[in-house]
Amino acid sequence: MSLVLYMHPLASFCHKVLIALYENRTPFEGRTIDLGDPGSAAALLERWPVGKIPVLQDNARDRAVPETSIIIEYLQQHYPGPVRLLPEEPEASLQVRLWDRFFDNYVSVPMQTIVTDRLRPEEQRDPLGVENARATLETAYSMIDGQVSSESWVAGSSFTMADCSAAPALFFASIVHPIDDHRQNLVTYFDHLMARPSVMRVIAEARPYFPMFPYAEAIPGRFLDD
Repeated sequence: MSLVLYMHPLASFCHKVLIALYENRTPFEGRTIDLGDPGSAAALLERWPVGKIPVLQDNARDRAVPETSIIIEYLQQHYPGPVRLLPEEPEASLQVRLWDRFFDNYVSVPMQTIVTDRLRPEEQRDPLGVENARATLETAYSMIDGQVSSESWVAGSSFTMADCSAAPALFFASIVHPIDDHRQNLVTYFDHLMARPSVMRVIAEARPYFPMFPYAEAIPGRFLDD
């Protein structure tokens, strides 16, 4: 297999790349990495010493490709499929990149701040950091609600890399910091994302690992069954 993705089925940033792969039915081999196991992590660290997943190994080109957005752009350049995840038109492409970064930085990152804090011993928790993360999510939710008020997808009428980023970001963020019903545009967009076959497949593959998620008790029932 030319493409190997070093990943974990519960990691939101891995979900972003998996959605892109499934959208275009790109053949690849997934290798689950346990960062707590030195033997398992060694293959990843050899290719990307920073130790962050996912990393795509392209054996045909003898190249390791890190960072989610770069991986998706690399796939479009070298392994294109029927779904173009970045538009050809420069301005439209900038809009996609903007919202891709938005979801990574202002939804996924504060979500992870909240999750990580729950994993800490009580005496090491950071209430102010969690409060600030929740405030960031509130601002992000309001901005997304306005952005999707007139389009099916976040960067226009087509599903793009920005939506690949949005799906896992909102899935996990909405568990740790629920989306208010009054943000109806965002609720509709979230439901639209969750009904996308590529997203449904990623969630189904993550389901056996849900008990590992620190907020597992808050996962809505609709995501617990096929």
